[in-house]
Amino acid sequence: MAKEKHQSATPATDWLKQHKVTFEPLSYEYVDHGGTAVVAAAFGLDHHTVVKTLIMEDEHAKPLVILMHGDCEVSTKNLARQIGVKHIAPCKPEQAQRNSGYQVGGTSPFGTRKRMPIYVQKTILDLPEIYINGGRRGFIVKINPAVLVNELGAKPVDCANADE
Repeated sequence: MAKEKHQSATPATDWLKQHKVTFEPLSYEYVDHGGTAVVAAAFGLDHHTVVKTLIMEDEHAKPLVILMHGDCEVSTKNLARQIGVKHIAPCKPEQAQRNSGYQVGGTSPFGTRKRMPIYVQKTILDLPEIYINGGRRGFIVKINPAVLVNELGAKPVDCANADE
């Protein structure tokens, strides 16, 4: 069930406002390890339109951000090949938090602590609107996916595996 209280600013919403991005803030009841399926269920959304923000690293422990459909997994092998590195793996939660400045489960690609390269599954850009974390657990924003490339500088890649 949606709740009203989490409308205060986050580094992500500050970033969106600073870049004059139109967004709609939405709060929901956060569930540990519930992921994007909880968001989709809370608002009656197509799970494919809910985008997860994942912090990964290459073989040199250089962090990067990958934005993926909620109902898909990242093929790290395909992503590594497309961005020209040998190996990509998810960061440990503590390292992801240090890199992004966000608590795991509340990670947003906007307003991260460290500047990191950002990649987006190219089919996300075909959607009319997406729902993505707003920088806090239980808080998402509805935006136009073009913002990811035009304002955030995300590079389109094709590395989605359908979630089994």
